[in-house]
Amino acid sequence: MAAAKKKSTPQQDAIALLKADHKTVMTLLESLEKATGARRVKLLGQIEKELKVHTTIEEEIFYPAYREAAKKKDDQTMYYEAVAEHRVVDMVLPQAAEGENNEELKAKAKVLKELVEHHADEEEKEMFPRARQVMERAELRDLGARMEARKKELTGRR
Repeated sequence: MAAAKKKSTPQQDAIALLKADHKTVMTLLESLEKATGARRVKLLGQIEKELKVHTTIEEEIFYPAYREAAKKKDDQTMYYEAVAEHRVVDMVLPQAAEGENNEELKAKAKVLKELVEHHADEEEKEMFPRARQVMERAELRDLGARMEARKKELTGRR
């Protein structure tokens, strides 16, 4: 019997990789809104890890390439807004674990989710389509490969 051939998966481009990250984080945030106790703590840890890795690959690799390729004033503004939104999420995330009661914790989880949704929505509806206009497919695939390698480095996955 012949050995089964291992299927190679096509290389994700940068935008597909970032959208997949958005979906992962949004799923975790939806679970967080309903979670309590130890489950809540575990989810917050997962969300924090996912967001830190995602933010790092965006700021180190994708955003600089986007900024270089997209020269219009609106593009530059979009870049700076995206970086600023990362900082806001960084400030809110630790507060999502602090609260007097379950209702306060749920409210903070909802605010965090809304911030991340807003950011991801702007990227997916404005920045990513613009990136596809100003960047070549090959460049987006190369960025995706670099981002995937950096994710593995940051998470210790092989």
